[in-house]
Amino acid sequence: MLEAVGWFVLGLLLLALGGDSAIKGASGLAQRWGMRPFVAGLFLVAFATSLPELAVNAQAIARGEGALALGNAVGSNVANFGLTLGVSALAAPLLVRWRALSPLLWALLLGTALAIAFGLDGTLGRVDGLVLVAGFVAVVAFAAARARRESAELQDAIAAFARTRTGLGLNLLRLAIAAALLYFGARLVVGNALALGQALGMAPLLTGLLPVAIGTALPELAAAVVAARRGQGDLAVGHVIGSSLFNLLLIVGGMAVLSPLPMPASFLRFELPAAGVFALMLYPMLRGDLRVSRAEGMLLLFAFLAWLGFELAALQQ
Repeated sequence: MLEAVGWFVLGLLLLALGGDSAIKGASGLAQRWGMRPFVAGLFLVAFATSLPELAVNAQAIARGEGALALGNAVGSNVANFGLTLGVSALAAPLLVRWRALSPLLWALLLGTALAIAFGLDGTLGRVDGLVLVAGFVAVVAFAAARARRESAELQDAIAAFARTRTGLGLNLLRLAIAAALLYFGARLVVGNALALGQALGMAPLLTGLLPVAIGTALPELAAAVVAARRGQGDLAVGHVIGSSLFNLLLIVGGMAVLSPLPMPASFLRFELPAAGVFALMLYPMLRGDLRVSRAEGMLLLFAFLAWLGFELAALQQ
């Protein structure tokens, strides 16, 4: 088991390095081909930190472990709000000026409700998946359209996140390295997570929901804490909401499009609603004083630990 833990941790490290390399390579190529740094930064802030989850889920699906992939996608959303935002706000209160984040949060809540409704018959079908993927496309279009209405200060901060060297050869090399790191990292994580889950008595769904989801959420946690310490609360919250939309609408929806996805009744009763509740907890913070205080961060972290405790207690029954 200790050997599996070691390989699992190494896989997480490779995923984090691969995700960082992919972000830099994609940003450099986008700007080389004429995309404004702000627009590139918008998509990188919102979606690029989900690449480790995407790599893991692709590997899980290739191995026929759709339950692990589903648990990872939804568990990562819980970890995003409870763990990532909670720890980030404890590092420094998060001032939020990004006006589009509030409607994007509502889009996430609507997507969660739709996923629950679609799964009531026990399966998330191909048509259901297409609806979720179409929702992701609509979210991307909305975020791009609202970008021009954001403050100049916020646009500068997002643009700075994306600025990097734009040499063609360098960025192609970055993407090649990223592809290799993400592939081998995902193989290590999925293979050893299954071994760990088996040793701990966890079903693949719960293995994806807990160790894999928390592990693959660590890149978002690191990025959000750095943003918080720099006074860039918008980027920290943007990482979390954008990543969660990516996980739910594109990854879960895309999995259902490829093959109908079984939705266990217990998952619909607790895990998916829990992800929605965590997202809903953020809404009054964005509508109130537009900041996530340390006390609110503590509340989010406490709720995450309570959820984690409930899942582990249920495992013992």
